[in-house]
Amino acid sequence: MKKRTAVYVLLAVFLGAPLASMSRALPKKPKKPNIILILADDLGYSDLGCYGGEINTPNLDRIAKQGMQFTQFYNVSRCCPTRASLLTGLYNHDAGIGHMTTAENDSGYRGHLGKNTVTIAEVLKQAGYSTAMVGKWHVSNTITQEKEEQIKWLSHRAEYPLFSPLEQYPTKRGFDKFYGTIWGVIDFYDPFSLVEGTTPVKQVPANYYHTDAINDKASGYIREFAKKGEPFFLYMAHNAPHWPIQALPEDIEKYKDTYKVGWEAIRRNRYQRMVKLGLIDSTKVKLSPRNPAQMTWENNPHKEWDARAMAVHAAMIDRMDQGIGRVLKTLEDTGELDNTIIVFLSDNGASAELSERYGPGFDRPGETRDGRKISYATDKSVMPGPQTTFFSIGPSWANVANTPFRLWKSQSLEGGVHTPMIVSWPDGIKKKGSKSAQVGHVMDFMATFIDVTGAAYPKEYNGNMITPLAGKSLAPLFKGKKVEGHTVLCNEHEGSKYVRYNNWKLVVAGPDRKWQLYNMTDDPTELNNLASQHPDKVKAMSAMWDEWAKNHHVLPKP
Repeated sequence: MKKRTAVYVLLAVFLGAPLASMSRALPKKPKKPNIILILADDLGYSDLGCYGGEINTPNLDRIAKQGMQFTQFYNVSRCCPTRASLLTGLYNHDAGIGHMTTAENDSGYRGHLGKNTVTIAEVLKQAGYSTAMVGKWHVSNTITQEKEEQIKWLSHRAEYPLFSPLEQYPTKRGFDKFYGTIWGVIDFYDPFSLVEGTTPVKQVPANYYHTDAINDKASGYIREFAKKGEPFFLYMAHNAPHWPIQALPEDIEKYKDTYKVGWEAIRRNRYQRMVKLGLIDSTKVKLSPRNPAQMTWENNPHKEWDARAMAVHAAMIDRMDQGIGRVLKTLEDTGELDNTIIVFLSDNGASAELSERYGPGFDRPGETRDGRKISYATDKSVMPGPQTTFFSIGPSWANVANTPFRLWKSQSLEGGVHTPMIVSWPDGIKKKGSKSAQVGHVMDFMATFIDVTGAAYPKEYNGNMITPLAGKSLAPLFKGKKVEGHTVLCNEHEGSKYVRYNNWKLVVAGPDRKWQLYNMTDDPTELNNLASQHPDKVKAMSAMWDEWAKNHHVLPKP
């Protein structure tokens, strides 16, 4: 190719043709696709409009209509483990985060990404990509102080230079740029552990709201990368709608009456919309019963508070969607939209955690920067939404958010591990608006992005041997072809676990810790436990899980 170009140049000089004209005549190598990976935090399976929700999400719905929508996609049921698996293409225990970010003396539970891993950013950077991240990192060991000093630090009354070991920051793991939080839980109006690159952001503007900042910073990075003319990888890890449920008043106002009809009605309505959208077959996918421990809306003495709480949750998602709309507009304005792969999903099911029970400590402040006390009132005497509250939606609304499935975040039933997942790529997806029942997993993104970019997954990186890739490429689906997929998928988190073998799923959930067996073709909402009818299958599949646990550094957890 070099010799041919040299000949063209000599001919141009000999014939008197301008070199600029001749260079324009030479064929240009197609630019590799840009990739934007968007991860929501504690978003329920049915929260988005395109998955049956009543929340206004026109921009995410647009992504689904212009691309593909997945109906059997898995995360790892909790924030840190999912992020570890997503970033590395490995099972989360192999990546080092079997539990959370506290360091434990075992390779599967070290609480940060190990030297045996590479991130998507590290792989794509070697393939000529510019890389950036905005939002929640949460895959590094957390540095803490003594309790009283920690509370001051959380409230911005004390300063320390590092929120985790510096070598574990995003810019040390392949990202050229980073703006976001190193830790997980934040005050959306004045977040703790906020950094740019590796430098702490000590002050934020008076009108700051973190979801807006994430989206606007992402748009800025896109404009910068577009000018360079190089392909880019942008990881947008939103904190929304994770607790504390905090949203802007104008967004809450949109939903002030929406949830006054109660848990049962919203859940039924979501299920019915999912049927109309073709997401589920009502002859097979039955709406699971609510958790027996949950009261009815009719008997709820705190209807006003609970309706408000879900309105705030909805407002947080609405605001996130608004900002994603600005990101899409930036892609259009820069001419990058058609050649950009956009992926959106959630890190786990909606959360049943009652954050108000925890009170201040570890990652939860006791007061704002200006000295206002933060309410953790468990009696629901303070309405949720403003900066001075630290509440969550609780199990009843989490059950609604995860319609039609059972349970929620941290559990291995579908309500914990089943995520909405949409992909758009105008230049690369053959059938726009299609739905795929392909079983996929967050660890598949690494293989998929390698497939579409021509990047290489290394055997060795920075002098360290790298664990072989576990994920499988989804890229053939974009062209309407079939993929091999996973015959076996496994999971473990805090003792909840599953093994899925083709269309059978063996799962442990709940206090009795007994295996439950479900046929996922006939019973996707896990209502009919067939364990007693198929003891041989239970025995064989539990042995599969044991073998997986042995091979992937999974320790038994109480």
